[in-house]
Amino acid sequence: MTTDKKQEVHTHKIGIYLWIWGLLFVFSFFSYMVDYINYQGLLRWSLIIFFMLVKAGLIMAIFMHLYWERWAIVNVLLWPMTAIGVFIAIMAAESYYTFFSRMFYFVVGS
Repeated sequence: MTTDKKQEVHTHKIGIYLWIWGLLFVFSFFSYMVDYINYQGLLRWSLIIFFMLVKAGLIMAIFMHLYWERWAIVNVLLWPMTAIGVFIAIMAAESYYTFFSRMFYFVVGS
């Protein structure tokens, strides 16, 4: 006894991949321009991380086909990455607190 099940085959047009590929080049160009223009400090690192996250998001959404996947699969990647981002922010805040404490007690106090 055979059952004939139709398998749905989803193909995506090559145009979307070429468009995203072009966007990745544009964002990479902007990232390199941040270094070429010689931005310094928080602005430099904020721009570099912003462009990096945008590129990673485009790669995950389109080339890893997460844009077309079920919500459960997206959540498997979305929430851990969000938690990692929160932990990085907490570590950065703690590092500023530690630096301030050391400066206050060791440099100003002596």
